[in-house]
Amino acid sequence: MKQEDHRTRVGQARREKTRALLMKSALAVFAEKGPDLPVIEDFIAAAGVARGTFYNYFSTTSELLAALTGAMSDEVLAVVDAEVLKFEDPATRICTGTRLYVGMACRYPLWGTFLARIGSRHAVRGKLLDTYLTRDVQTGVTSGRFSVPNAVVVRDIILGSIFFGIETILTEPSIENHVEEMMYVVLHGVGLSKQEARQIAFMPLPEAGPVSGPIFSALNPK
Repeated sequence: MKQEDHRTRVGQARREKTRALLMKSALAVFAEKGPDLPVIEDFIAAAGVARGTFYNYFSTTSELLAALTGAMSDEVLAVVDAEVLKFEDPATRICTGTRLYVGMACRYPLWGTFLARIGSRHAVRGKLLDTYLTRDVQTGVTSGRFSVPNAVVVRDIILGSIFFGIETILTEPSIENHVEEMMYVVLHGVGLSKQEARQIAFMPLPEAGPVSGPIFSALNPK
C-alpha cells in the first residue's frame, strides 16, 4: 500500500512538473508572438516535449493561455492583495494595488511584456485582478468616497491605465514616477482633491516580497 502511495505521489509530482514546464515555456512564446499567432508546434519546441505530451495537459493554445494567465494572476495577486488589505480606505487600496502590480510587471519584465502583448481581455476578465479591483472600486462608490456613480467605468479606466502604463514603462522613455502620476489623475478624477490625490498616489509603497509561485520562481527578477 505504501509503495502504491509513493508511486502515486511521484507520478503526481511528475505531472505537475511537466505542466509547469509547458506553462513557463509558453510565457516566452506568448510574450514574443501575442495571444493569437502561436501554434502548438511553438509550445512543443519551446518546452522540448512531444506533441502527445502537450495534449495530455491542454487541448488548444487558448486553453494553455487561459491556464497561464490564471496561474500567474493568482501568484502575483497573492502577494499584492496581502499588502492592499492592510488599508481600509478604498482609494489607498486601489492606488497601492495598482502601483504594486505595475511594479511587479517591471520587476519581472518577461511577464510585463507578456501582459502588454496579450492585453486585458485575456489577462483580466474573470481573473483576480478584476475581482479585487472591482471590490475596492465598488466600496469607494458605495461609501461615497468616490463622487462618481458607476464603478464599472472607474474600473475600466484604471485597468486601461495599468496595461498602457506597463507597456509605456517597458518600451518607451517614460516620465518620472509614471504610475504615480497616472494614479494621481485617476484619484483626482473620481473626486479626491488635488492635494489628497497626490498624497495618496505618492505615499510610501509597502515592500512586497518576491512572487514565489511555481511559474514566477523560474523567472529572473530585475
